[in-house]
Parts: sequence; structure tokens; C-alpha cells
Amino acid sequence: MALRIVEVTEARSLRDWMRLPWAIYANDPNWIPHLKQDVEKVFDPARNKLLSPGAATGGKAWRWVAYDGEKPVGRIAAFINPKTARTEKQPTGGMGFFESINDQRVADLLLDTARDRLKAEGMEAMDGPINLGDRNMFWGLLIENFTDAPIYGTNYNPPYYKDLLERYGFQVYFRQLFFKRSALEPVQPLFHRKYKQLVDDPAIRMHDARGMRVEQIAEDFRTVLNSAWVDHDNFKPMDAATALKLVKAMKPVMDPRLLIFIRHNEVPIAMYISLPELNEIFRYVDGDLNWLGKLKFLWHKWRGTVRTMTGIVFGVAKEHQGKGVEGALIVYAEEHIVKKKLYQDTILTWIGDFNPRMLRVCENLGATNYRTLATYRYLFDRSKPFERHPIIEKKAG
Repeated sequence: MALRIVEVTEARSLRDWMRLPWAIYANDPNWIPHLKQDVEKVFDPARNKLLSPGAATGGKAWRWVAYDGEKPVGRIAAFINPKTARTEKQPTGGMGFFESINDQRVADLLLDTARDRLKAEGMEAMDGPINLGDRNMFWGLLIENFTDAPIYGTNYNPPYYKDLLERYGFQVYFRQLFFKRSALEPVQPLFHRKYKQLVDDPAIRMHDARGMRVEQIAEDFRTVLNSAWVDHDNFKPMDAATALKLVKAMKPVMDPRLLIFIRHNEVPIAMYISLPELNEIFRYVDGDLNWLGKLKFLWHKWRGTVRTMTGIVFGVAKEHQGKGVEGALIVYAEEHIVKKKLYQDTILTWIGDFNPRMLRVCENLGATNYRTLATYRYLFDRSKPFERHPIIEKKAG
């Protein structure tokens, strides 16, 4: 095998980098490709503010393709996220979009290349597979459940990737647990009793987002988010502009019936935000939301192809936690979504094994951990002790 590696700097290497997954997963019926447009956005300075020219962020990204002769056999990207890399006690970069044939030599060549570039930039460790951006997209390596199709934005890979990374020296930094709950499974009676109490309370109002302006949805979203996660040490409050941008990005695929809020004296105190599971449509567009892909998307959206909803955010204001409000959100969904047979299953976006409080919430709601991904870390100095992601503890007071 005549292996060589090429940095993506021109049209051919870029095409090979983008198209390699179609060769890796040619015989895998569960694979659904990431949208070309979503992947391109990560590396586009005009759309990824971490790479904006002249910005003070200092974000960087590189891509490489491994070839056996003229045949592409692997790919990788390396990142430096200035928001996180320089704040670590050990400066840490990242690698992502890793794909490889089942050959340790190919994997080692790719990983060595990413490591050496990050080391030259002053990094001391490398996380992966990750994304240059938020953790809700392209984050983690699939290590359990290779039979279910991936949900939108989540990574999917062959089982042998785990061996390739661990033989190289990567260790699990944290596990990412995905939970599923059948919408047809009745909610526990305790939650129904609490729901009835809240419905009868004149200070409480439960509703979905039908008829709401995006500005109001965004403001309610950030109000609950900021009050629910206030006692997490690593949480930074979301500002109004960020919340509005996020909601506007969701709007084209949003079903307002799946955005549920609870208000106390008209102040939002809880939310359960779900989206239709887009991969149930995107499996038909072959990874490209061009004009034909958009037509297919609209057709399947009109047909009601999507039968699963993906919960992306679930939160209750700190002062209302532990009072049954969490269960009331699920009962509301049962009463207004499930009984109308709008959707059949609920998938909850991943929760890190470093967040025991949220894991307990999922378990109490009768959700099952059905899929696990992992974020790995590799220390450049192999003599240093490895530490896992710290457990999120509740702040005192």
C-alpha cells in the first residue's frame, strides 16, 4: 500500500474529501449522509464566525485526504476553537469528520497528521471526533447501537472506528447518551396527577408555540434556559441575539405544536422543545439539499413522512425543579401530540455522562438509553495522567 496524505487546498482533494463517505458506507443500509451544505458551513469563514477573517477569535481548521495510490481511503479535519482551546489547563484542539477504511496504518497516518498540526499550534491534547462549533452537530463516535439509523446532525460510523482510535491511544473523555421514549407508552400516573394540579392552578398556563412570533419564542426559550442551567459551573447565559438566531434557523423545519412551554404568572418556567426528526426525510436527498433535494424535502414534509420527534432542549427553571413540572411537560405532549397520533416516538438529544441530574430526569420519565456515542481525548505527552470530563455538580447556595 503506497500511502500518502494530501491537505485539502484545491478542487480535486476537496471533492475527494467530501465524497469519501459514500465509499465507506456503500453497503450500509442504516447510513444517512450529513447534508453537504451543513458540512461546508463548518469550513466557510463567511458562515462560521469562529473562522471569520480579521476576527479576534483565532479559530483554525484544516482538512486532509489519505490516498492509496490515487484512491481516497481516509479523511480527517483538525480544529482549534478559541472559545475552548485556550481556556483548558492543557490547551486542547480537536479532530473531526474522521473516516477511514479498516486499516490501522491509514488511521494512524490521518491522526498523526492532525496531531502534528495541532502540536505545532501549541496544543497539548486532541479531542475527537468533534466539530468546530456547537456540540449538537457532528460530535462524538458511535460506540453502541449500530442498527438504528442516525438522527439528524449526529455522527454514525462502523464499529471498527472504536478500535482504530483506541489502538492509537485515544481514551473516552465522556460518553454521550441518547434516550428514546415511545410516544405510545403511557406516562406514569404520578405525572398525570401533577399535570392535573397544574392545569387547575390559575397561575399556571401550558401552551405550544402556535400563533407565537419567533421573537417571543426566542425570548421564552432563553428565559427558561438561563434559569434552568444557572447552577451549572460551565454554563454561560444566552443573550437575546443568539436565541433569536437559533430560533430563526429552526423555523423552516419547526412544527410549533412541538414547542411546549409552561408559564407561572405569565413568566416562562419550563420548556420541552422538539423538532420533527429530519433524517426521516433527509434519507431521501442523498446528502445534498440542492433544488432537487429541496423538492424532495417539501414533498416528504407535506406527506407527513416524519413519525419521530427529536427533543433538543428540556428545561425547568431552578426554583421549580423537583416539583413535578418535568412530568407535566411530558403529559402535555401526550395529551396534545400523542393522542392525536401526530408522532410515534420521542428521541432526546444526547446528555453527557458527566450530567447525572439530567440523566435522572430522563430515567424518571421512562426514557431508555438506546444509543451511546463517546468523545475521546488523546494527550500528546503520553506520560501525563489522563482525566475524564468533570462531573457537573450543583452550585452551593
